[in-house]
Amino acid sequence: MDLLNTLVDKGLRRETPTREEALAVLATSDDDLLDVVAAAGKVRRHWFGRRVKLNYLVNLKSGLCPEDCSYCSQRLGSTAGILKYTWLKPDQASEAAAAGLAGGAKRVCLVASGRGPTDRDVDRVSDTIKAIKEQNDGVEVCACLGLLSDGQAERLRAAGADAYNHNLNTSEATYGDITTTHTYADRVDTVHKAHAAGLSACSGLIAGMGERDEDLVDVVFALRELDPDSVPVNFLIPFEGTPLAKEWNLTPQRCLRILAMVRFVCPDVEVRIAGGREVHLRSLQPLALHLANSIFLGDYLTSEGQAGKADLEMIADAGFEVEGADEVTLPEHRAAAGGGCGSHAAAGGCGTDAEPAGCGSHTDGGVCGTASVAGEAPASAEPRTDLVAVRRRGAGTDLAPNA
Repeated sequence: MDLLNTLVDKGLRRETPTREEALAVLATSDDDLLDVVAAAGKVRRHWFGRRVKLNYLVNLKSGLCPEDCSYCSQRLGSTAGILKYTWLKPDQASEAAAAGLAGGAKRVCLVASGRGPTDRDVDRVSDTIKAIKEQNDGVEVCACLGLLSDGQAERLRAAGADAYNHNLNTSEATYGDITTTHTYADRVDTVHKAHAAGLSACSGLIAGMGERDEDLVDVVFALRELDPDSVPVNFLIPFEGTPLAKEWNLTPQRCLRILAMVRFVCPDVEVRIAGGREVHLRSLQPLALHLANSIFLGDYLTSEGQAGKADLEMIADAGFEVEGADEVTLPEHRAAAGGGCGSHAAAGGCGTDAEPAGCGSHTDGGVCGTASVAGEAPASAEPRTDLVAVRRRGAGTDLAPNA
C-alpha cells in the first residue's frame, strides 16, 4: 500500500503524517491489518529495536475521588466494588514496588486518586520516592497524582522523581462529555508544569469511550505537540458501576490499528500499552508488541492484569526481550536532550515537518482540514465482562502482588 510506504518513510525521518493519513490507518480493513502491523513495526524496530520496557503500577491511594471522570472506577459516585484505602506509608509502597522490580520492571509508577495533591501529599510521595530510590539502584520513578499546583513538580523532581504522568485521555472537543469537574486545559497545564520542572512527561489517551476516529487522531496530534517522552495507550475497561459500563466498542483488530496510528504519529516516543490490554487485545497481545515498546507488568490500579509470568513468556515467545535497567529507553537524540527532543516549545513536537496541532474550534469534534477519510465506527464487540476482574491483591491488601 502506498499509504503504508509513505508512513514508514515519514516515521524513519521523524516526520509527522497528515491527519488524513492517520485517519486512513484507522479506516484500514481487517484484510490489511497484518500489513499495517508490519509497517508500523518497521518504525518501532528502527527506534527501539526488540526491547520491551516493563513498568509497574503502585496505587498509593485508591478510590474516594471527588472528580467525575466517566471512565474511572474511582470516580465520584462510582459503585464499582474496588478497593478503597488512604495513603500507603513509604515502606508499604516501597515493598509493593519491590515486587514489580523483582519481576523485571525498570520503572515504578506511583499513582494516587484525587483532583491533585496537597503540599502535604507531595511530602508523602517525596518520602516514598526517596525510600524506593534508596532501596533500588537505577530504578525510574514516575508520579501520577493529578493536577499540579505551582512548585509541586519541582519538589517531586528534587525528591528524585524521574517522570510525571498526566493523560489527556480524549480530544479537546469531546473532553467535556467525559469529565466536568476539570478541563482539558487543566490537563495540558499540568503536562507543561512537568516539562518545565525537568521531569520526563508521560501523557496518553483512552480509546473505546465512544469517540470517533477524528477524536482519536485529534488527541494523538495534541500529544505530539506536547512532546511527552512516553504515550500510554489505555483501552477502556467498562467497569460496572461507572457511566461507561456499557461501552464495549473495541475489537482486537481495532486496538492494533489504534496502536499503529499512535506509532506513526509518535515514531520515536515510548508507546506503552496500558490498561485494558488483556480485556480487548486478548490473544492478539503479542502482535501489539510490534507496535508498542512498553507495557505494564501484572495488575493495574483497580483491575487485575494477566500474570506477570505470562507477560514475560509472551515477550520471549514473540521474539522480543525485556529492556535492562542499564539500557536507555529513548533514542539517542531524545535522551541527549534530557528526555525530550528539546523542541517542547515548538508547535510540532519532534517532527521536522510537523503539522500544526488541532485547532480545537470544531464544535462537531472534527479535525482541521476539508475532508475526512475516516472509516465507519466499528461494530460493538461482544461484552467480555468475564475479563474485567477487580484487583484484590497487592497494594492495600495483605495478599502478595501479581508481578
